[in-house]
Amino acid sequence: MIRSPRHWWLRRSLRFRITLLAVTITLAFLVGLAALAGKLLGPLLVQSVDEELREALAPASQEVSQGYHPPERSMRVPVRVLDTAGTPVDGGGATGLDAEEIDALKAGLAVRDRERDGPHWRWLGVVVTAPDGYQRLVVAGAPMVGFRSAVVDGSRWLLMVALVAAIVAAAATWAGVGSALRPVGRMRRSVRGLPPGGRLPLPEAHDELRSLAAEFNTLLARQEEVSERLRRFTGDAAHELRSPVASIRVQAEVAVANPDPELSQDTLADVLDEAERLSTLLDGLLALARSDAGELPAAEPVDLVTEVHAAVGRLPADAPAVRVSAAVPSAWAMATHAEVELVLNNLLRNACRYAEAQIVVSVLASRSLVRVVVDDDGPGVDPEHREHVFDRFYRVADDRARESGGTGLGLAMVAEAARRRGGRVLVGESPDGGARFQVIWPANRS
Repeated sequence: MIRSPRHWWLRRSLRFRITLLAVTITLAFLVGLAALAGKLLGPLLVQSVDEELREALAPASQEVSQGYHPPERSMRVPVRVLDTAGTPVDGGGATGLDAEEIDALKAGLAVRDRERDGPHWRWLGVVVTAPDGYQRLVVAGAPMVGFRSAVVDGSRWLLMVALVAAIVAAAATWAGVGSALRPVGRMRRSVRGLPPGGRLPLPEAHDELRSLAAEFNTLLARQEEVSERLRRFTGDAAHELRSPVASIRVQAEVAVANPDPELSQDTLADVLDEAERLSTLLDGLLALARSDAGELPAAEPVDLVTEVHAAVGRLPADAPAVRVSAAVPSAWAMATHAEVELVLNNLLRNACRYAEAQIVVSVLASRSLVRVVVDDDGPGVDPEHREHVFDRFYRVADDRARESGGTGLGLAMVAEAARRRGGRVLVGESPDGGARFQVIWPANRS
């Protein structure tokens, strides 16, 4: 099977990939630098020769202009005196320079001869006027012995240095990355051996690895919290579902064992009540599950005054008296009609369940918030229970709630519906001594 280079690359370790990248970049940079230096080495050598020739020409040209003929010779750089045609006038032999090279020297340009046997010479000249009025061409020359081999060998050595430097960089990068990743390996081994509720030890250095370990510990804490909530929720849901299912089963067994038409009718009525309770419980569980999964429909402006009147109109005929008090003609909240209907239905049903004679529903609004306050004159919620009444399956009085048909999910759904819209739910004491529930939503500012 042919694998792509990307697949091969992604299967390598992070240490290998970082080292290979570092070596490749280092080697490319050093080889390019060596190639550039090799190209500049020849001109640099020629420039250094020209500097020596100029240093030799300066005193020689001054001596010729003063009438000293021939000038004193430099031990390192030979100096010759020619006429303007290139003929030696210092008594020495021919220089081997042709007419074109003589013209270049008179123009102040450096030349390399092409006629001399053996190594090439580098020449530099200057025209001076002698005391007799004639012009002389003073030239200095130096053999370019070993010039080509120096350039070739220099380039070769530069490439070798680049290769050695790349190898050193590879070793240093491999060791450095290994040292940097060693705490990661220890962290990985620690994760494998973590007991339930355990946490990773934080490195002493305050670096990125310490931050990673801290974030991982935070993730573990959140995961354990979610697992614990899921465990409790599953256990509570199973417990709540067991009750109506068991009741339906018992009623059915009684009806089968006693085929009395009157008893069967009563049994069917009880089964219907338990089925409705079971359906309500399943609807609540489904709504909470969707909320936990993050299924959030788009918010829209909802008039709470209109929704409150509609919710009051849905109450049964035997419900306690409900008085609606609205300080404003309309109060627009950012939610959905289904969410507001769920909140109001649960709060009013809860108030009807415990109110003795009267329920007051108030709608208040400000620039940024709108709220619905439901007060009843029932027994209220004791302070020790107020912190938990919005937990799932929590009941202040378990037997009483079961008798009244409560599932322990209504207030939890109210709190969840408000929370996911950026609101909140509060519970306290009403002016009549009963319970006061407040639901707060962000206001629509458009």
